[in-house]
Amino acid sequence: MRYFREIVKDRPEIRVRYEEQTAAVWCYFDPKDRPRFSMQMLESVYDLQRAIIAYYHKSDMHHRVPVRYFVFASTVDGIHNYGGDLSRLIELIGRQEREELLAYARICVEIVYLSATNFNLPLTTVALVQGSALGGGFESVLANSVIMAEEHVTMGFPEIKFNMFPGMGAYTFLARNHGIKVAEEMISSAKIYTARELYERGIVTHLVPRGTGVESLRRLMKKQRRYAHGTHALQKVQQIHKPLSYEELMQITELWVETALRVSEDDLKTMRRLVVAQNMKKINENKKRTYQDRRIAVLQTPFPLVDSSGETVYAERRKRERRRGA
Repeated sequence: MRYFREIVKDRPEIRVRYEEQTAAVWCYFDPKDRPRFSMQMLESVYDLQRAIIAYYHKSDMHHRVPVRYFVFASTVDGIHNYGGDLSRLIELIGRQEREELLAYARICVEIVYLSATNFNLPLTTVALVQGSALGGGFESVLANSVIMAEEHVTMGFPEIKFNMFPGMGAYTFLARNHGIKVAEEMISSAKIYTARELYERGIVTHLVPRGTGVESLRRLMKKQRRYAHGTHALQKVQQIHKPLSYEELMQITELWVETALRVSEDDLKTMRRLVVAQNMKKINENKKRTYQDRRIAVLQTPFPLVDSSGETVYAERRKRERRRGA
């Protein structure tokens, strides 16, 4: 089961956990400084996605450790993800580095395309949003089949303020699922929406009270286990009814690159002010959520593992008993 071990290992700027009870792989955004999509974080997420696909496709894989859900979450308290690495983008725009901008945009599209198509596997992608999601962070949320948000959360697209637009799937996902009018209104207004507003529009699929996201999601996944085959069939039906075009996503992101290369110095100044605002929200390592934190339910030991006798263990062998005094 070495292929499974490739899944559960941590990678730069993300933490990975497997939860046996729900057969879910959890991918936590774990940025070094600002809560944004650095190239390193993007490469880590994409590597994890491909590892899951490889695990499914290996000929000697017998599903002894199933993967039914893929969950995006964040270790940063109050922030899901602020989207694009603006300081890096400002640098690339200033030097007119078209190919590097395109490489950044394309890996974003690869990630959201796999999420939006559920990896073309019998699993379900989920975004658990417990903090603000802006720009590309919001796009990454929209790509998932299930969006569970805590009620205090806010999300939106500020890009129009610096003469840009969210170019990694936002228009496609919103127009495809909620109509062109909704897509254009949300992108052009730069409005920041509450989770409840997005829930009432049908964009957020599950709205839960603050601090209850993890337990609520775990209950949902356990409840849906009985209907897994039907759920996956419906996901395929949606792809047949409204096919998601990879080519469309790539064409739009190439337009995003051309737009970025034409922004003015005033627009860059606006972007710099946003970077300063983001920098003011320093990540406190002591306040990061961890899988031991009570705000994130304790996940089960990642399996498979090798015990002290050298035997491969695929599931918990001890009976779960209440601790003394509990």
